[in-house]
Amino acid sequence: MASSRVEQIGRKVLQAHQWIYEKSGGALGHKLLFGNPTLLLRTTGAKTGKARTNALTYGRDGAAYLVVASNGGSRRAPGWLANLKADPEVELQVGRRRIPVHARATLPDDPDYARRWDIVNKVNADRYTAYQRRTDRTIPIVELTPR
Repeated sequence: MASSRVEQIGRKVLQAHQWIYEKSGGALGHKLLFGNPTLLLRTTGAKTGKARTNALTYGRDGAAYLVVASNGGSRRAPGWLANLKADPEVELQVGRRRIPVHARATLPDDPDYARRWDIVNKVNADRYTAYQRRTDRTIPIVELTPR
């Protein structure tokens, strides 16, 4: 029960962070929460067709932005991953800059996966390794390449 309460508080903090990021037009939020670099991923709901925005910690690999579909180690992938599969041509926002990108999910059979896992895991203070331990699902890394 205490763990559930902590998770609820964590979700509220993340929601507040995203709200600040969006409402400030990106002036605040890029490195607000724990100092992690954060982007806003803008997708269209695969089922609803509605605009969706998610604040996600990211790493960089050359021109690509890397986000992790961890969903906190849940058995289910985050909804935004299904949105990207339905329509990989999306937009991200870093600070005040909006960038059209192409999304591509990668798994351990991708030759760059292990190296990229190290990049994103380091940026997020080894949290992704902890999340992977919580689930049997392989957690994808999503490459967001500017168009």
